[in-house]
Amino acid sequence: MLKKIATGALAVAATTALALSLPTAASATSPDYDDYSHSWGAVYAKHGLAKAHGKVSVNWDHDGESNEVHVWGKLYDLDNRTYDEGGKCAFVKFEASDFDHDWSPVYYKKYCGFPGYKPFHFQEHDVYAVRAKVCQIGVHSNYPKKCGPWQYIYTAESE
Repeated sequence: MLKKIATGALAVAATTALALSLPTAASATSPDYDDYSHSWGAVYAKHGLAKAHGKVSVNWDHDGESNEVHVWGKLYDLDNRTYDEGGKCAFVKFEASDFDHDWSPVYYKKYCGFPGYKPFHFQEHDVYAVRAKVCQIGVHSNYPKKCGPWQYIYTAESE
């Protein structure tokens, strides 16, 4: 009988220790745990007829040599003209720089639907900086127009 009680107490202690360690382990791997996080934007197209804003978060590896950057945002179509009147859609494009400072296009999104918005998310690895540019684009076009300037939304220096 004493052996059963001791075994039961040991099992309870082991279960308690495991349960206490789980929240810590879960929070370390949770996507909500970030080494760096902040809001970005608003970034506007020329004449303010499209905009984007959002959040960027960065997680670094244990050695601080590699990272994963997540960008979330909303793209707004602010052009209330009809397409027959010359109205255009909203367009956002992103470029990322690697640690050698070479820029590459990494993501773009188009949204037609005044006065609404479209959410977006993307991720990239081994990123030194990310910049965004918001433009307008025709409903059936592949060529953005009326772009605002590039705006940095993340740099490794800003951490």
